[in-house]
Amino acid sequence: MNQNRSEFWRGVRLAVDVGTVRIGVARCDPDGLLASPVVTVPRDRGPNADTPAAGDLAELADLVAEYHPVEVVVGLPVTLSGQESYAARDVRAYAARLADRVAPVPIVFADERMSTAVATRRLSDRGVRGKRRRAVVDQAAAVEILQSWLDAHRRRTDA
Repeated sequence: MNQNRSEFWRGVRLAVDVGTVRIGVARCDPDGLLASPVVTVPRDRGPNADTPAAGDLAELADLVAEYHPVEVVVGLPVTLSGQESYAARDVRAYAARLADRVAPVPIVFADERMSTAVATRRLSDRGVRGKRRRAVVDQAAAVEILQSWLDAHRRRTDA
């Protein structure tokens, strides 16, 4: 690992997979090698969802305070052709509200194409099914998002 990469790379990162019902959260080690699941947070869709009192935003802000990430990676849903969909606009709006809560920690976006499908397949391959899978698939998708992001950035900095 070259010196420039190690200076840039050090630090925990959190990843967030924002769904309509749940939000999966993952983290990586300080060297940015391995992503691991953290928690699934219920998405607050009530009348206070867009306010600072929103429970999901408060819980994510607490996780940022606990893990001290150098940045938060938010999965951005795009179509297979790379275009942003309605869901991407919702995620960008949610990320803006999250950014207000966790500043000065930066928010970055990562392509999350197929992350839930890959996570679901991997969980099925391990025999995780039904309610148990639904409980952890969002965390697993956040792991996929973060691991892909880490691997892509490692390839760029090692090149």
